[in-house]
Amino acid sequence: MGAISQIFGYVLNWLYSFFNNYGVAIIIFSIALRVFLIPITIKQQKSMKKNAELQKEMTEIQRKYKNNPEKLNQETIELYKREKMSPFSGCLSSILQIIIILSVFWLVSQPLTYMRKLDSSFIEKYVNEMKESEYNANNSYTQIAVLDYAQTKYQEVEQMLQDENVENREELEAKRDEYNQLRLNMEFLGLDLSKVPTQSLNDWRVYIIPVLYVITSIISIKITTVTQNKKDENKKEDIVIDSEGNKEEEIDPAAQMEQMNKSMMYMVPFMSVMIAVIAPLGLALYWLVSNILMIIERLVITKIMDKIEQNKEEKANV
Repeated sequence: MGAISQIFGYVLNWLYSFFNNYGVAIIIFSIALRVFLIPITIKQQKSMKKNAELQKEMTEIQRKYKNNPEKLNQETIELYKREKMSPFSGCLSSILQIIIILSVFWLVSQPLTYMRKLDSSFIEKYVNEMKESEYNANNSYTQIAVLDYAQTKYQEVEQMLQDENVENREELEAKRDEYNQLRLNMEFLGLDLSKVPTQSLNDWRVYIIPVLYVITSIISIKITTVTQNKKDENKKEDIVIDSEGNKEEEIDPAAQMEQMNKSMMYMVPFMSVMIAVIAPLGLALYWLVSNILMIIERLVITKIMDKIEQNKEEKANV
């Protein structure tokens, strides 16, 4: 995770050097990461569609080997191999999301290490200075607290340097330059992205981004659920009737895997919300932008794939 956070840190710091605003840098970073992940998203969408198409063959295998579990599993594996498919594709995508979530969490909670690339001894020096001065940054994330401390001290030194008769000017200028290395502009549209919702209960503004993130998560899940329900309706045609005219319930290994994928689909947003309220707002902003882009991306890709499928059916019927 740390290695991925290091890579993300280089990108985010490079963007910050252009815009000099942490919030803007995170938004551009989110867009760049979503663009980078588009091939994986397309592959996932194709995999989901292909899995739906394999259901009829799966049903036939189940009917044929319903009394032979070993043969059923063998034939199921062979089917996926033949079609170059993996029943774990949905899970792998969710696991990738979790890895990215944790990597970005470490990035925004330790920006001096992963973004600024400052030496640990240099950071520790100012952590100790902050503690010795009994400065209260009201933030449980040490490096975020140091950012707040450095901003305050930088302004104090700047004010002192305005006095033409100030003593130890060179020493103060050197101190100011050091404090400057620990500063980040975290003000974004009136919000302080260094704040943690659970530690700023009296400031209602800290809940704007997490609430918007929850809303977009619900929309994203709704879109996925509607798409999944359409697939489930298609499966209703494949009902097995026994010799007595009764419906038989089939145990579909692929369906079991699909259920696992659904669980992962709900688990990732839930886990994200839990982390968002205990993490700096920069993380929630990243997730919010990513969610909006993911919704647009999913709608566009689904529409394109449906159009391609429709054209194939039209050509087949000619």
